[in-house]
Amino acid sequence: MIKVAFVCIHNSCRSQIAEALAKLLAGDVFEGYSGGTEAGDRINPDAVRMMKHLYDIDMESTQHSKSITELPRVDIVVTMGCGVECPFLPNRHREDWGLEDPTGKGDLAFEVTIRRIHERILDLRKRILEGLLNPSK
Repeated sequence: MIKVAFVCIHNSCRSQIAEALAKLLAGDVFEGYSGGTEAGDRINPDAVRMMKHLYDIDMESTQHSKSITELPRVDIVVTMGCGVECPFLPNRHREDWGLEDPTGKGDLAFEVTIRRIHERILDLRKRILEGLLNPSK
């Protein structure tokens, strides 16, 4: 199965949300992982709360903040829009989603970011299924 890594700086918010939504929405097509270039201590509590509210997903009990060095070899790397150059992570396809970090903002900012990630996960799933993006070959 294709492996996708969602990468940002601290692996505490956007990339964690992407990992959780990938498992929920596209687990039949690809395996989703997340990691950070400078892993934080924990997942953003607002992200945890909003994902529980919107999807009934408890990220805190199933995921943890981790470094990209802890990830398996992946086929696709998706950077979340960190504004920094991520170190090289071996892959066959790389793209940046350019998402604004909602950390420190209100629930609406989190909901907007979560909905955008939801849409992009579905788009990535569709492109893989349609053969438009097949990094395993």
